[in-house]
Amino acid sequence: MNIQTKSLILGTAQWGWTVSKNEAFQLLDAWIVAGFRQVDCATNYPLNLNPADFRAAEQILQEYTLAHGLHDLQITIKIGSLDNLRSPDVNLSPSFVQMMTEEYRRLFGSNLACTMFHWDNRDNVAEIFGSLEALKRLQLEHGIRPGLSGIAHPKAYSEANADLGLSFEIQLKHNILQSAFERYAPITDCKSPVTNHQRYAYGINAGGVKLGTPYPTDSTFLARGGQPEKIAPLLEKISASLPVWNTAFVRPPIKTMNHIGLVFAGLHPELNGILVGVSSVAQLRETLDFWRNFEVFDYSDVFLALKKILLSA
Repeated sequence: MNIQTKSLILGTAQWGWTVSKNEAFQLLDAWIVAGFRQVDCATNYPLNLNPADFRAAEQILQEYTLAHGLHDLQITIKIGSLDNLRSPDVNLSPSFVQMMTEEYRRLFGSNLACTMFHWDNRDNVAEIFGSLEALKRLQLEHGIRPGLSGIAHPKAYSEANADLGLSFEIQLKHNILQSAFERYAPITDCKSPVTNHQRYAYGINAGGVKLGTPYPTDSTFLARGGQPEKIAPLLEKISASLPVWNTAFVRPPIKTMNHIGLVFAGLHPELNGILVGVSSVAQLRETLDFWRNFEVFDYSDVFLALKKILLSA
C-alpha cells in the first residue's frame, strides 16, 4: 500500500482532560517534526462533562499556533455542539455556521482548513440545505472545506446536497467492533461528477480494547462501559491468529490493538485516512513507526483475515 495516498490527522479529544497542555504541546512538536500538519479539533472538546473545560482543546491548539507563528497547519474544527456534556443540543443554523467559522478564522487564520458539522440529529432537508448553503458560501469565499461527523440522517444530507454538490470530508467510527462506513452510503454512493468525498476513520482502537492483557480499573475501555466478556470470543480469534500473521512473512510483528486498528482502517481501500487519538509522545511514535511499515511490508493478508473473522463473529 502506498501510504502517501492516505492522511493521518492528529486528534485532540482528550486535550485539557487526560492530556495536559504541556503534553499536547509535546505531541504537536513531535507531529510537526514527523512531517504532518493535519489536526482535528471541536468546540466541545474535551468531552469530560466539566463545563469549565468547554473549548479547552481549541484554546491549547490556538496558544501553540500563536507561540510558534504557524501558518501551514490544516486544522479541522467541528462545530454545532453547545456544551461538552455530551448532550444532543446543537446549533447549525446558517447564521451560527457563518459566525463560528468567522470566529475560527480569527483564531487560527490560514491554519483553518475545514468546518465540520458535528452530531447533527436533524432530518429536515430544507433546514439542512440552509446549513450546507452556508458551508458552500464559506468554501467559495475563503476556501474552507466542508465536513461531516456524527450525522444521524445521511440520506437527508444527500438530498440537501443534491443541488449544492459539496464534497465532504467525513469522519466516521471504524474499528473491529463497529463501523459507520456503510451508514454514510447515501452520501458517498451518490454518483456525481462534481463530488469527491473523503472518509476518515476514528476510534480505531475500539474505545481502548486490549489484546490478551487484563484491564486496569481506570482503563478507558471500562470507563466507557465496555464489557470484556462480550468481546472475548472475537479477541480470542484474533489472538489465535497472531502467531500465523507474525511468522508467515518477514515483517514487523503485530502486537497491540493499535496495530490491528491501523491495519483494519489503514488498508481499507475506500478510507482516505485515520484520526490518531494518542495521549503521549511515546504512543504517537509507536503509531507512526507501525504506520510507516506499510510503505515496505505487505499486511493485506491480515486485513483480509480480519474481515473474515468479523463476518464469522
